[in-house]
Amino acid sequence: MGGKRFAVLLCAEDSDYVKKMYGGFFGVFEGMLAEEGETWDVYRVACGEFPEDEEIALFDGFVITGSCNDAHGNDVWICKLLNLLKKLDSMKKKVLGICFGHQILARALGGKTGRHMSGWDMGVTTIHLSTSSKFLSSLKLPPTLSLIECHRDEVRELPPKAEKIAWSDKTGIEMFRCGNHLMGIQGHPEYTQDILLHLVDRLLQRNMIADTYAEEVKTKAGAREPDREAWKKLCISFLKGGL
Repeated sequence: MGGKRFAVLLCAEDSDYVKKMYGGFFGVFEGMLAEEGETWDVYRVACGEFPEDEEIALFDGFVITGSCNDAHGNDVWICKLLNLLKKLDSMKKKVLGICFGHQILARALGGKTGRHMSGWDMGVTTIHLSTSSKFLSSLKLPPTLSLIECHRDEVRELPPKAEKIAWSDKTGIEMFRCGNHLMGIQGHPEYTQDILLHLVDRLLQRNMIADTYAEEVKTKAGAREPDREAWKKLCISFLKGGL
């Protein structure tokens, strides 16, 4: 018997820095989630690279990454991704959506996404975990975890049948689950402080954030560390567990 097989649906362009330091965002996710004996593949969906129908059945689970694009947009590849996610849902494939992935997964399932009412959310944020979630309770996690955030969009309305399992002071839906096979996380369990600071600089260069906000994020970033090991446990347990 071969090991499990997973695919990363890459929705972002790799910067030269992330490619050099981490092997691109695929390398970042593989580094966090891959275990011995598994096979991890990547589909650069933002470039129009999607799995064929016969390939989908080969995978035990999929991870949707963050993106510079808006999950409420209608680019050709985004519409194609929505159709793929509906298909994965019907097949009961495990799907973990991160940031843009969290939003696009919610949209595919019938939820609503859009610009965050209070603007960008960047830095290390306190996430409140639901005590009523059977899945989270099984992991014996503390009631709050620190997580790196880097987003200006959000899930505004949960899909039908979805369960909100985490929130923060700024974002009402930080995590949701739908059945035992679909889960979205608004923050970035895979990010290091280094990646966050690199993205702050990229956004600043593109005039997407103000100088004063960039400095504020950089100053606060070093004061708190995200609970990366707890998030790693949570993500791996979801993708590869039964609950």
